Amino acid sequence: MLVWISDYLMQYDSNFAVLQYITVRGIFSVLTALFVSLIIGPYMIRRLNYHQIGQVVRDDGPETHFSKAGTPTMGGALILVSITASTLLWSDLTNHYVWIVLLVTMLFGAVGWVDDYRKVFEQNSAGLPARWKLFWQTVIGVIAAIVLYYTAISSIEIEYIIPFFKDIAINVGVLYVVISPFCHSWF
Repeated sequence: MLVWISDYLMQYDSNFAVLQYITVRGIFSVLTALFVSLIIGPYMIRRLNYHQIGQVVRDDGPETHFSKAGTPTMGGALILVSITASTLLWSDLTNHYVWIVLLVTMLFGAVGWVDDYRKVFEQNSAGLPARWKLFWQTVIGVIAAIVLYYTAISSIEIEYIIPFFKDIAINVGVLYVVISPFCHSWF
């Protein structure tokens, strides 16, 4: 959002061009996320404590984990609020990659919310079974890969650059949709 405002303000003062640099926006977005979490965090913790939304500890776990019982859970919500606020404020909202990453992040957060919901409200210390977490994360990853594949304007957008070898790029074509959701575990 601030990119748009800086675009407009540059016609009056060229100093606003500094907000066009991705490094400046990156630094400010990290600081914004930090301040949002510091401001909203205590309020969210108080609300979670007030509503008795706390960690359920398994009976068969280590005794050291028993002290965690009642600790406010759903801290991922604070992280998601901070990331979303910072992203909407500092990123170039005309870039479709921003929206894809933000949506994937929110959907992964929704999977985490379901896990926490089952732990807290259903008193199920196991939460969402790992196979269902993996299933939904894979579905989200495949959908994101499909969107990325079909919105690619040039072939370079669906190439894989091998880490540490900047000149090696592999064009995998339609296999991009199959490989992409699983690449994070390969490299």
